[in-house]
Amino acid sequence: MTDVAVELCVVGDFAWDVLIRTNSELLQGGDTFGEVALMPGGSGANVAVWAARCGIATHFVGKVGRDRMGQLAVENLEQEGVTSNLVESDSNATGSVAVFVDHTGERSMVSGHGADFYLLPSELPRATIAQAKHLHLTAWSFFTDPPRAAARAAARVAQDAGATLSFDPGSFQMIEEMGVEHFLDVTRDLGIDVFLPNKEEGAVLTGMKDPEDIARELDVLYPTALIVLKLDADGALVWQDGEAVHVPPATNKLVDATGAGDSFAGAFLAGRLRGRSAVDSAAFANQISAWVIEHPGARPEPGPALGRLIAASFPG
Repeated sequence: MTDVAVELCVVGDFAWDVLIRTNSELLQGGDTFGEVALMPGGSGANVAVWAARCGIATHFVGKVGRDRMGQLAVENLEQEGVTSNLVESDSNATGSVAVFVDHTGERSMVSGHGADFYLLPSELPRATIAQAKHLHLTAWSFFTDPPRAAARAAARVAQDAGATLSFDPGSFQMIEEMGVEHFLDVTRDLGIDVFLPNKEEGAVLTGMKDPEDIARELDVLYPTALIVLKLDADGALVWQDGEAVHVPPATNKLVDATGAGDSFAGAFLAGRLRGRSAVDSAAFANQISAWVIEHPGARPEPGPALGRLIAASFPG
């Protein structure tokens, strides 16, 4: 519970990323030098941190192990200005993800099945969730149950209190593994207000390839939602009231794609919660995600350039 008014509540995963980055291709059975670093991550926690960095009063709800990495998770969120309810598990370790970034900047991930996958409805801080103006969920809380029941319960609590809801479908590979129809069955009844897929996720859900066709079909599947399609190097596409607006990218200087979508979501929600239009919010989110991909990790340490960017977008 927190005494600070909550603008955004995120229910989801906190995990530690073991980042492995090389400047050359790996040789099977061989050795190479590269960068190996432990960095805070988790799709839900990343969104919360980026929204907080953009000036939004943000609360995070998740589950960690009763271990040193769980303690570090609490400390990390405190340092980022994110208030939190982190349930401690005696049975499961704090989540971890192996993130391999190749010499082109593209990333591949192997996710462990940590404590973040075991959040239960009974462990939700319902009063805190009910205080929020907006709730954000990611599909990493929906691919298995638990934590699916907890995420769906959080959505009901927030909406009953008058909050809006956003959703990021997370991973096209995991949607395929779960099955598109099953995924739609457990997400279409949520009453989503903002749907934030990337192009690959949208293509899997709709069977379409062209961004406008994808957005049009997603509008049919999720009729209550503003569709914001993340297009990576091509920017973003906002579908609203039956019309598509392409929002150009801010840069193509890819160093590490880890966390680009999460930073986009956090920045986009910050813009919307500040009263910006969907298109303006997407343009700001493109700038933030462009800064992120120029640095290693999902949450690079903020520098002066990022501070100036945010200050220029939200003066005062």
